[in-house]
Amino acid sequence: MRVLLYGAICTLAAMKLVAATHPAAAAPASRAEHRRAVLAPLEQAATDCFAETIGNNPAALTHARAGRWYEAAGVIGFLCRPEVDAMTRARDHLDGRGAGGRYFTGPYTRHLGQELARRLEPLLTTKAVATAEPRADSEAPTAPAGEP
Repeated sequence: MRVLLYGAICTLAAMKLVAATHPAAAAPASRAEHRRAVLAPLEQAATDCFAETIGNNPAALTHARAGRWYEAAGVIGFLCRPEVDAMTRARDHLDGRGAGGRYFTGPYTRHLGQELARRLEPLLTTKAVATAEPRADSEAPTAPAGEP
């Protein structure tokens, strides 16, 4: 997750360097392309953090198995605070003060559950496991009365 953020920063720095050295490559990108280039890696890092942290936390995973994504994210949310803060700050910078918080509590949160369900699907499916060992609470087998 931090690697994605670092990669995004390095990519932007490399684009600036290329634009400075090659004027033909300095064609201005559209506003939408610029927004996407800035916001996509930050949103990806936040979602990666939520998926990884929920998958590693038994209490959060219990909520996730029950389909309670908001509660699952609430259990571990403070661990992903740096990624969420970076995402909301970038939105605030691009769209104005308060836009990041509105985006996080609105569109991002609405789709977070679907994205986490897709990513954590292998951990959420219950698996039946058969064992040949007797249960600990079962009675010991008794020998027939005629045999020693």
